[in-house]
Amino acid sequence: MAGSVHSDAYRSLLRALVALRTERGMSQADLAARLHKPPSFVGKYELGERRLDVIELLVILRELDADFGSFWENTAISLPDRL
Repeated sequence: MAGSVHSDAYRSLLRALVALRTERGMSQADLAARLHKPPSFVGKYELGERRLDVIELLVILRELDADFGSFWENTAISLPDRL
């Protein structure tokens, strides 16, 4: 199902977020502390066990010192034709 947590596009988004976090030299615990969330929050979305909403994505990007436009331009995410 294209709209599921397990879609190729969503997995690509998660891989890009993990790569950005590691490029910034942050552990899951470091990012979680900046988000005022438990480390399991970061672990669960990075593993695809929890789906992010758009506001959460924007806050995560802010805490990783990245804006959405730049992040999106630097990812290789192919969007599905249908939801």
